[in-house]
Amino acid sequence: MSSPEPTAVTEPLIRIEEAHKYYELGAARVHALRGVSLDVATGEFVAVMGASGSGKSTFMNILGCLDRPTAGRYLLGGTDVSTLDKRTLARIRNDRIGFVFQGFNLLPRTTALENVELPTLYSDIEDDERTARAERALATVGLSELARHYASQMSGGQQQRVAIARALVNEPSILLADEPTGNLDSRTAVEILAIFQDLNDRGLTIVLVTHEPDIAQFARRVVLFRDGRIRKDEPVRERPRAAEVLKTLPTLED
Repeated sequence: MSSPEPTAVTEPLIRIEEAHKYYELGAARVHALRGVSLDVATGEFVAVMGASGSGKSTFMNILGCLDRPTAGRYLLGGTDVSTLDKRTLARIRNDRIGFVFQGFNLLPRTTALENVELPTLYSDIEDDERTARAERALATVGLSELARHYASQMSGGQQQRVAIARALVNEPSILLADEPTGNLDSRTAVEILAIFQDLNDRGLTIVLVTHEPDIAQFARRVVLFRDGRIRKDEPVRERPRAAEVLKTLPTLED
């Protein structure tokens, strides 16, 4: 009898191993992370929660290759990015990671299309392909008709959609969203979460920072930070669909 085929082991897209981060402030040492370990598989949608000073922002900076752990390892797709030089890290940030922030960080006197094209300026692609990518990204967030509108002419929700399109234009493997609904009204926030859920359904890995449980419930998994450590890591058992929730919310005209 032949032996059974071995079960394939899938490497997590994100692996944090015993990460510590501390800062020297004079004679004092401030610990931001204290031995954090976490795996995130391809296609997950993880909400990271925690109070101010809990370590969640430091953790996200490490995930986004904006900072390095003082000790421990960060493996992205099996590569230990903790050891890479600044130029390589910058390329990874541009090509593999999309960022969405609470502040939209758009150029106000620049069109939506031009704002979305900005990350492609650091990639070796032709102008036609650059424009085509930006148009596809705007279509993904439902803003094709506003491609030639200036950011200053748009509502907060529309600006955040442009910011999401900009994060998607280089077709990243991870989307990192830091309080992306913090400047939005309740209905617009759910509209943004509907986009995230749709992107996640298509296979995009999303890590979202929020301090609001009502926002975190739209993810598939919630990780809670406290005092530089992970205190809770569990799946969302009754996950609402943002598109369905929208049907129950009043429009701005109501």
